Amino acid sequence: MENISRSHVFVKEGIYYFTRRIPVDLRQHYSSGKISYSLRTRSRSIALSRANRAACKLDEYWYHLRTQDAELPGKHLLRHGLTRQAPLSPEDTSVTSDGLTLSEAVLTYLRLKGQGRPETFHRAAHRSCGYVIDVCGDKPLTDYTKADANKFRDALIKRGLAGSSITRIFGTVRAVFNFAVAEEGLSTTSPFANVYYDRNAGVSGRSSIPVQDIRTVQEKCKEIDDEMRWLVAMVADTGMRLAEAAGLLREDIYRDESGSWVARIVPHPWRSLKTESSERIVPLLGSAEWAAEKIHAQESCSRFAFPRYNTKGKTNANSASAGLNKWLKAYVPKGATMHGFRHSMRDRLRAVECPSDIADQIGGWHTDGVGHGYGKGYPIPVLEKWLKTAC
Repeated sequence: MENISRSHVFVKEGIYYFTRRIPVDLRQHYSSGKISYSLRTRSRSIALSRANRAACKLDEYWYHLRTQDAELPGKHLLRHGLTRQAPLSPEDTSVTSDGLTLSEAVLTYLRLKGQGRPETFHRAAHRSCGYVIDVCGDKPLTDYTKADANKFRDALIKRGLAGSSITRIFGTVRAVFNFAVAEEGLSTTSPFANVYYDRNAGVSGRSSIPVQDIRTVQEKCKEIDDEMRWLVAMVADTGMRLAEAAGLLREDIYRDESGSWVARIVPHPWRSLKTESSERIVPLLGSAEWAAEKIHAQESCSRFAFPRYNTKGKTNANSASAGLNKWLKAYVPKGATMHGFRHSMRDRLRAVECPSDIADQIGGWHTDGVGHGYGKGYPIPVLEKWLKTAC
């Protein structure tokens, strides 16, 4: 009894098989009009993942056949879910219960956890696990060893990556590995946990910008008085992340019931937020208030507060960072960047003895403790009082 399913998969006696018809224009390369072989699993999710990867691999190969280039793509395609695994013979009906490979684990992870997540989330999973595949191969999760993890670490160090970058990559690999193991009920533990390396290697602390230099920058912003400088002024006296500010709509900057300027920082399709704590309302004082008035005084057909950085459906924070950091160099200490305003705001709030949970709410930092998850947080006048003292 055969049960036909989706994604080029059918079930026979409880075992999943892959099947796909060969396009008419390519049949001269094959001895049969159909490809069919066992996927060696009774797990539907594993079968669908393997079938999807096999279909993608065939699409790539058929493209090369059609362009008279039969050379298969390189290993970098593994980062997009393709493998070099040799096709199984139709007679091979052995079933693997622990055969989920790392590239299949990525697909499982993104299918279940990637819904609604930004493109950077997907890229990080493909890139980080792609590094593992490049170094150690695309193996079943149960076949990876501590030696593989150490080899992977050594390869990252050899690439010259900083300790913080290695930490992020290992964190992503562990997340994918552990999620897939739990989801499929596999009997293995991650060898990518507790791998030693120097977390501080190559890490340079980001500098706070001294208050006197902030004042100089703010004066220059008012002298030049253009969109780029409005963005600098907005960040300088709020401590917003640059991407948060660059992705604001004009309507996100408004006067509240008391008549004071505030900025509503919420996720948008063109600009996500780093954490849940990042969603907040920030009072605009000092140079940020000046920037708000300039933005609304300008007649513009754009709904964006900073249209220069929102031209292609996504906020281009990298472009903003590159241009503004270049301009800042003349007025701030060596090594200081736009992100230094955020560090400075934390220091300025500390200097006036602002309670840490209020500072966290102003800057969108996470506050530890169960109690901080209750309620709406501090009212705007309280935040405004401390920001006014700091500014």
